[in-house]
Amino acid sequence: METTASFVHVPVLSREIVDGLVVRPGGHYLDATVGGGGHSRLLLEAAPDVRLTAIDRDVQAIAAASRELSEFGERVRFIHSNFASFEFPVATFDGIIADLGVSSHHLDTPERGFSFRHEAGLDMRMDQGQELTAADLVNYEDEAELANIFFKYGEERLSRRIARRIVEKRPFSQTTDLAEAIAGCVPRQYRYGKIHPATRVFQALRIAVNEELSSLEAFLSKAPLALVPNGRIAIVSFHSLEDRLVKHGLRNSPLVQVLTKKPIIATEDEIANNPRSRSAKLRIAARVED
Repeated sequence: METTASFVHVPVLSREIVDGLVVRPGGHYLDATVGGGGHSRLLLEAAPDVRLTAIDRDVQAIAAASRELSEFGERVRFIHSNFASFEFPVATFDGIIADLGVSSHHLDTPERGFSFRHEAGLDMRMDQGQELTAADLVNYEDEAELANIFFKYGEERLSRRIARRIVEKRPFSQTTDLAEAIAGCVPRQYRYGKIHPATRVFQALRIAVNEELSSLEAFLSKAPLALVPNGRIAIVSFHSLEDRLVKHGLRNSPLVQVLTKKPIIATEDEIANNPRSRSAKLRIAARVED
């Protein structure tokens, strides 16, 4: 049985985020993806009397972060919400952080169905209150739409071939069965490449199930309004689709000035200690004066 205690969060680019947000005493900050509370703790400890609003679409993350940050008492306010639908209060926060994508907890918890490393149901919902699951997409979408999902969200060049095989072999209920079907329909050199041939398809299904890119677009359009003048926003992305949206969303916003000409990436020391930081890219922007 899964418990919130298993929701461990190793924050990436922690020093760079705290420095980039210029955390100040008495400041009010928003962690838009609190996860296990790792980044939130760093913000709360960075200066005296920091206040924090912490949101997440996963109730298990909220529960875990509540325990992790319990020592800070009323300085922390928790809200169960997708950052795309959060009602951003105007000119309220001195800084905002968003750590995008799937968490280590989601990947390492078999029953959530995000990974094919373990046999589990095809779930992939970050908010387990929503109805749509990965199994629904795999078993009921038509072949052309599946191919489109795999190509658009996974940048999978064999999307049509894989979609055809899935339609031939469905229904699927388990992660491992789907991964085996994908591996069985690709060329030998593709099957034994650097990454498992199902990796991009699983990424694509996860993004589609959770509407991650449209949620990110909504967040990028609304979040800057919630910053005080000179307040900063720091966003960590983990794949090119996200980073592209963040890059252009911040650059094209009339409300902020981009402070990172190029994304900040993890040091070799951090990558050695936390391999998942290898693909992390941090972009920071500041709210312009009205």
